[in-house]
Amino acid sequence: MNLPRRRWLTLLLAALLAGCENAAAPFMVDGSQHAISLIREQRYFWRSEVEQSVVVSRLPACQRRYPIAAGSTDSVNIEVYEAGHLLWALRQQQHWYLAGTEKCLLQEWQDPPAEPPGREVGRFLRRDGELVFAPAGGASGSIR
Repeated sequence: MNLPRRRWLTLLLAALLAGCENAAAPFMVDGSQHAISLIREQRYFWRSEVEQSVVVSRLPACQRRYPIAAGSTDSVNIEVYEAGHLLWALRQQQHWYLAGTEKCLLQEWQDPPAEPPGREVGRFLRRDGELVFAPAGGASGSIR
């Protein structure tokens, strides 16, 4: 294969991959060592489905990554609520998850309450094209 043809193929491949989403945003509970992070990965630019994972970490004790329901390239909106000591509730449309940072566990909440379990601490969303965690009430920094 001649060199100009390789360059065109490389440029074409780079353009195709540029449309894929690969982003992460942390909710820092108590500094960067104690956090819940959302990771979004779009495998193919032609699909609107985005694979999502939640990383629950309280270093140096533990850190684990869990897959959650897929999202779409159109929007991101995952609410985070206090649900107890070192326990957080995450709501992604009709899906609810409980994240415990004591042992870095996450499980789908099969029978969630009609109302959120505690105060909303913020939400994962897209702001100016970037995935961010926006604290409730416009606060900044760590929650605790």
